[in-house]
Amino acid sequence: MISPEKQLLTALVITYNEEQNIKIVLDHLAFADEIIVVDSFSSDKTFEIAASFKNVKVFQRSFDNFACQRNYALSLASNSWILFMDADERLTPELQQEISFVIHQKNSASAYFMRRNFMFENKKLRFSGWQTDKIIRLFKKENASYNIKKIVHEKLIVNGRIGKLKNRLVHHSYSNYDDYKQKMVFYGQLKAQEEILKETSPNFFHFYIRPAYQFLNQYLVRFGFLDGKKGIIICYLNALSVAVRFQELKKIKAKN
Repeated sequence: MISPEKQLLTALVITYNEEQNIKIVLDHLAFADEIIVVDSFSSDKTFEIAASFKNVKVFQRSFDNFACQRNYALSLASNSWILFMDADERLTPELQQEISFVIHQKNSASAYFMRRNFMFENKKLRFSGWQTDKIIRLFKKENASYNIKKIVHEKLIVNGRIGKLKNRLVHHSYSNYDDYKQKMVFYGQLKAQEEILKETSPNFFHFYIRPAYQFLNQYLVRFGFLDGKKGIIICYLNALSVAVRFQELKKIKAKN
């Protein structure tokens, strides 16, 4: 049954040097009642492009970690329903319609998982651990917040029932080798901060076994070998991120 009261939707995007993506993602979010971009002082034209949209509010905040950046963006939202997008994610028309439909249901959940198609240079990656990828992107503001202890691959804490949408997000995470490698290294460095909070003492297991397990799990158990050369690249770079995490942790502990 449709609620007689119109439910308003705020779309949120956090950015840093996303001039190649920002226009497209904002075009895809045009159906939202409010669009907010929080930029981490990009050195490219991300801010200028976002600010050129009359229906978009743009703010700037220095980046500390993903969880804090997302919670700050969340604090700016005027509406109850939140659609949080990454600049490299895309909405299909079918997913837009489904989002508009579910937020007006009286029995709607507090949050919704969306499954994602991982795109490798504009072609869908079928395996390598990404075949079951899902993430909460649609939720009610009053029922959710990001866990500040999970500063990368941040976790949304939801109070209430979590549903799942039928249509998939399109995730253009891999555009080329160098960019994705840089991203994985950056994630690894941030993950080292999480290990500090866990009081992890890195050793042989962390330096060698953990990265090897990451690669073999994605490449063999998660059928990365069926993705051919693409699978090798993705599985290797994800394993590299694990290796960087504990090498960075070792450096931090040595300094302290």
